[in-house]
Parts: sequence; C-alpha cells; structure tokens
Amino acid sequence: MSRALVVLAERGLRAEAEARQQLKTSYDCFLAENDPARKNEAGQDLIRAIFGKGSIAEDSVF
Repeated sequence: MSRALVVLAERGLRAEAEARQQLKTSYDCFLAENDPARKNEAGQDLIRAIFGKGSIAEDSVF
C-alpha cells in the first residue's frame, strides 16, 4: 500500500512539473511573438495552459 502511495505521489509531482514547464513555454512563446495572427494563437495556447484544454469555446471537446 505505501509503495502505491509513493508511486502516486511521484506521478503527481511529475505531472505538476510538466504542467509548469508547459505554462512557461506557452508564456515565453506569447511574449516573443510579434505577428498578430501568431500572437493570437500563442495567446490561446497560453489560455489553455492556464485554464485547461476546454477553456476556449471554439475548441472541440473531443
């Protein structure tokens, strides 16, 4: 039982680190972009990184 809890905790830590890295990458991309169309796409990626994949109304849920 305790080994299972350790594995779950490790997975949670890994998932959190990956989410933070994705957020940082999306943020850096948004700030670096100068083209308005690409900046809009980068902004939507940043919104998804912050609020989740279903956060933009035009996105497909599937």
